[in-house]
Amino acid sequence: MSGRAEDSGAAKPAGPLAGFKVIDLTSVMMGPYATMILGDYGADVIKVESPDGDVMRHAAPMRHPGMGAMYLQGNRNKRSIVLDLKKPSGREALLRLASTADVFVHNVRPAAMARLKLGADDLLAVNPRLVYASLHGFGETGPYAGRPAYDDLIQGLTALPALTGKITGEPRYSPATMADRIVGLNATHAILAALIHRDRTGEGQAIEIPMFETMAQFVLGDHMAGRSFEPPIGPPGYSRLLSPDRRPYQTSDGYICALVYSDKQWNAFFRKIGLENEADRDPRLNGISARTRNYDFVYDWFSKVMKTRSTAEWMRLFEEADIPHAPLHDLDSLIDDPQLAAVGLIQSIEHPTEGTLRLAGPAATWSKTPPSIRHHPPQLGENGEEILREAGFSEDEIARLAAEGALINADL
Repeated sequence: MSGRAEDSGAAKPAGPLAGFKVIDLTSVMMGPYATMILGDYGADVIKVESPDGDVMRHAAPMRHPGMGAMYLQGNRNKRSIVLDLKKPSGREALLRLASTADVFVHNVRPAAMARLKLGADDLLAVNPRLVYASLHGFGETGPYAGRPAYDDLIQGLTALPALTGKITGEPRYSPATMADRIVGLNATHAILAALIHRDRTGEGQAIEIPMFETMAQFVLGDHMAGRSFEPPIGPPGYSRLLSPDRRPYQTSDGYICALVYSDKQWNAFFRKIGLENEADRDPRLNGISARTRNYDFVYDWFSKVMKTRSTAEWMRLFEEADIPHAPLHDLDSLIDDPQLAAVGLIQSIEHPTEGTLRLAGPAATWSKTPPSIRHHPPQLGENGEEILREAGFSEDEIARLAAEGALINADL
């Protein structure tokens, strides 16, 4: 089933950021995810790539070289230009593009940007209204400044694998680029807030979005617990999230996800299984206060009850009792979920080289300025000359950049 952005030739909504220009020097996942959202919102995102291209272009599976699935899922609504920034003319071309931009985003290590003379001071001197966003592994004022960082490393530093290991006995990374995407989302709203300030005051500014500190805030929001207080009144860790039996529940013939949480929900559940009277139940189950002090017992007790009926029986019971529940999806059943089909989250577009693509599109709905997919994920350097012409470069200037190897055009 095609989604709401199926390529039919109809004009797509402009989006709330129509008219904004973003210069995007990011690669891999974190930065491209942030700029993809800005593109979904209507911004003109110019993806400035090195001659080798974004590394995710080469992550299998793919139909053609340089067009890997992970790249395709994270780079719609962008145009690609290849500039060799180590060449003076390539750097000057980038500065010229940035002089009329609203946002400049990069995830290059600060020392490398300093060597290229493309730091915040350099860009803001050219365009004082610019929002200059740096996505780094670590804040530049701490002892980790300048270190390389990837999603796995940041997950490890922020205790996520250790928390999993506390439950399962073995530390494991999340099977999703959790740090990259969470930090990317934080970068998006930081950029939008800076744009609001710029439009109110005329002032551009530099903002830094560090992976480690952002993810530490994310994790510790759940798990500061007793160390929220000074002096501490207990150890860190939210006991409900760390209970070994908090997991999809095994039924007599499969698995189901359920969360009986409020007193109202628990009372409805007890009625359905014949435990209406408090005297018939363990006191650790009676009332939210008792349950929150005994999560391990509660989840262990609940998991044993779940094994007494089939998945279909529990689905029906939970539906009748208005208790939150869901099937346990695998990736295929998630992609084919009827809710996602009904709202059109998985959208079909036609790509000039890759054929029909299915992309997980914007999730929010808007009454006036909805996001949309307006441009396919570009081939490496696909739009270079077009972007330069729009910026006022003459045909002779473009030809000189190409002759010097500062501009590399796509082999289309």
